Amino acid sequence: MTLIQVDNLAIAFGSDETKREVVKDVSFTIHRGETLALVGESGSGKSITALSILQLLPYPMAFHPHGSITVDGTEVVGASEKVMQGIRGNKISMIFQEPMTSLNPLHTIEKQINETLLTHKGYSKTAAKERVKELLELVGLEPSEERLNAFPHQLSGGQRQRVMIAMALANEPDLLIADEPTTALDVTIQAQILELLQDLQKRLNMAILLITHDLGIVRKMAKDVCVMTNGHIVEAGPAAELFENPVHEYTRMLLGAEPKGLPAEKNPHSEEVMRGENLKVYFPIKKGLLKRTVDYVRAVDDITVTVKKGHTVGIVGESGSGKSTLGLALLRLLKSEGAIYFDGENIQGQKWKELRPLRQHMQFVFQDPYSSLSPRLSVGQIIEEGLLVHQGRGDPEERRKLIAETLHEVGIDGDAQDRYPHEFSGGQRQRISIARALILKPKFIILDEPTSALDMSVQAQIVDLLRDLQAKYDLSYLFISHDLKVVRALADTVLVMKNGKVVEEGSATQIFDNPQTQYTKALMTAAFELATLDNNNNNGG
Repeated sequence: MTLIQVDNLAIAFGSDETKREVVKDVSFTIHRGETLALVGESGSGKSITALSILQLLPYPMAFHPHGSITVDGTEVVGASEKVMQGIRGNKISMIFQEPMTSLNPLHTIEKQINETLLTHKGYSKTAAKERVKELLELVGLEPSEERLNAFPHQLSGGQRQRVMIAMALANEPDLLIADEPTTALDVTIQAQILELLQDLQKRLNMAILLITHDLGIVRKMAKDVCVMTNGHIVEAGPAAELFENPVHEYTRMLLGAEPKGLPAEKNPHSEEVMRGENLKVYFPIKKGLLKRTVDYVRAVDDITVTVKKGHTVGIVGESGSGKSTLGLALLRLLKSEGAIYFDGENIQGQKWKELRPLRQHMQFVFQDPYSSLSPRLSVGQIIEEGLLVHQGRGDPEERRKLIAETLHEVGIDGDAQDRYPHEFSGGQRQRISIARALILKPKFIILDEPTSALDMSVQAQIVDLLRDLQAKYDLSYLFISHDLKVVRALADTVLVMKNGKVVEEGSATQIFDNPQTQYTKALMTAAFELATLDNNNNNGG
């Protein structure tokens, strides 16, 4: 039975005179209880097509020159706000790609999830709280009072994504639009979330519109697939047939794209660039009327890590294991205990002014590119900020030329520096974040999930780019990721973290080929299952 029918849909931005069509003549059908996947690279039109179903585009700046979308027989293109309120949340829910910008930073997790239950289901506050606990358990989060009262900034990227999924599932919708639902999740949680979505789909006869660049997930989840590029659907059909016999050249390119190869041989006697000794980052747990400290969250618990010149250290582990906290501590962006040496100098006790000259030599690429890029500055202004702070004003034309060159290195046209972050897709914003770090040609870069928002083909490009830059400038990387294929392609040494501690460390070859602990083995098993799906896809192409 047809739930969603999209016919000859077009989406344009601007006005009738200056319109720019970004989606053209898109048609597809979603049946009750079935999954349709929209697949394509960043900027292909997947997300704005999905947003059109809920009429969430920035109208009237965006509009539909022609086309139709029906939800259970009701036309939604041009529908009133009252009609859409009855559809949003009740019939259709959406998991957005970037949870940090989708969650309200001023509300607790409990309030954000139970808002849907109170508004649409008429639950009492007590019943809503119990349902919130059930939903948190479903998505793999501990439903403790501390978790219910936490704010989004107190959760890791993966934990925030799970909260978004819990919110979307609260009303048991007819259609769940999942926009990159596992992008920020580690491989073990990916498997759990996919199983959860499949289980809920069967139980609730729920349809899923899956938007993703991960073809392994598509193979596991989708019955039908539409492949998009440049606003067009270039190939569509049953997933099994499309993977076994792709017709369009673009589809074949997607199926063959993934990070490949191993890092180049490195000099084992290279000098140390960054070293943290017995690092500890503890966050107090306060309770009672006087908010006395009763215990600590040991986010980083007695960890020693060394990064040599021209080498890459990979940090892997599940969400909340302390990976990002360790990175922030090394750059003195979080208070910590223990010694931190940069270029042989202990920087732990240095004051902010003393650290400032060193900042250009150690940079950070953050996990969430949308929240780390100022929406008020153009891309050029964002990237040149470091140059102005550390190298003075100099010649504006030379700066502009350098910015254009750096953007080109990360796969973005140099003329894009006059545009703003909201004009780019999630993957493109991540590349801008990398350009901002690269422009100062630092010695040491911490990359926190730098490829998590990128499609497979762009992941491969970024991995190649990072390798080339490392070889050219002898850069040192601390690479934090849950994507073990990317870590394998880049890292010389790997640390496996769990609950703030290092449970295993060694050469990348040793960790990947002969893991010693049960936790590392579980991570590898989960990653291998997804990799097997990807390899099957590639063999089929």
